[in-house]
Amino acid sequence: MERFRPPRVFVTRRLPGDALDRLAARAALRVWPDALPPPRDTLLAEAREADGLITLLTDRVDEDLLAQAPHLRAVSNVAVGHDNIDVAACTARRIPVGNTPGVLTETTADFAFALLMGLARRVAEADAYVRAGHWRTWDPSLLLGTDLHGATLGLVGLGAIGVAVARRARGFGMRVLYVSRRARPDLEAALGLVRVDKGRLLTESDFISLHVPLNEGTRHWLGRAEFAAMKPGALLVNTSRGQVVDQAALVDALASGHLGGAALDVTDPEPLPLDSPLLRLPRVLLAPHIASASHTTRGRMASMAVDNLLAALEGRRPPHCVNPELFA
Repeated sequence: MERFRPPRVFVTRRLPGDALDRLAARAALRVWPDALPPPRDTLLAEAREADGLITLLTDRVDEDLLAQAPHLRAVSNVAVGHDNIDVAACTARRIPVGNTPGVLTETTADFAFALLMGLARRVAEADAYVRAGHWRTWDPSLLLGTDLHGATLGLVGLGAIGVAVARRARGFGMRVLYVSRRARPDLEAALGLVRVDKGRLLTESDFISLHVPLNEGTRHWLGRAEFAAMKPGALLVNTSRGQVVDQAALVDALASGHLGGAALDVTDPEPLPLDSPLLRLPRVLLAPHIASASHTTRGRMASMAVDNLLAALEGRRPPHCVNPELFA
C-alpha cells in the first residue's frame, strides 16, 4: 500500500494571522521568507514540485509556469483581482483558481475615501509643511483645499467597493454619478445615484474614483483624451489597478495643471520607480497598494485563501472559485 503523502504547498509570502498554521497541519508547507516576492526562477522551481500554490498579485501564474508544474492541482490568490493568473490556462488543465472577494470591500472603501479626503484637504502637504518648520502663523490663504460637501463624485464602476464608496460620499453630502456596464436602479433610488455616460462623468465630476477590474476593456480607461475632457482642477483617486490609467498621460495632465491632483494606491509599474515624475509633482498623494491593509481584513484574506486551497486539493469546489465551470 502506498504511504500517504501530504500535499506540497508553496506560499509566495508570509501572511498575517494564523491561517498558515492551519495549512501546515494538513500540508507539507514551504513559505517564501523574504519581504520581496520570490524571483521568477524560484517560483518556477517551487511550482515544479507543488500540488498547490498560494500567490499574491506580484506572482505571475502563466502558461510557462503551468507547463513546468506537473503536480499542480490548485492555485489560490490572496486578492480579489486575478490578472496575475492565466485563468483560461488553469481551466484547460482543470486547475481551480481561488480568490478573496467581499472581505476587503469596506476596508478598501475606507481607504479610497481617506485618499479622497487627504487629497482634497491637502493633509500630507500640511504635515510636511509643519515638519519642515514652515508654520509661522495662521494664514487665511495657506494650503487651501477643495470641499467635499456639495461636490460631484464620479464613480467608475459600481461593484461592491464602488457602492461602499457611494454610501460614504452620500454621508458627506456629495452628488454621485456613476458609469457601469449595467444600471442599478435599486441603488439609484436608495443612494440618489445617477448613471451617466463616460463623457458626462468626465465633464461634470469634481472627483473621479476608479473601481473597476483590469481587463482589455478597462486598460487605459483614462488616457489623454479623457484627461483633456475632465473638468479643470478635478481630482483623481485610484484604488483599482495602475494600468486602468495611462500614467504618462496622467503625468502630463498634472504637470499642465489641468488635473488638480491625484491620489494613487496603485501605479504602473509597482513599485513606483524612484525616478518617476509622479514623485516630483505637487498635489500627488501616493500609497504602496495598501487599500486592504488592516489587521482584520488581511487576516481574513489569508484565511479565505487557505480555505480555497484546501478545498481544491481535496477535490471540492473552493468557496470562492474564479473558474467554477470546472465543478459544473
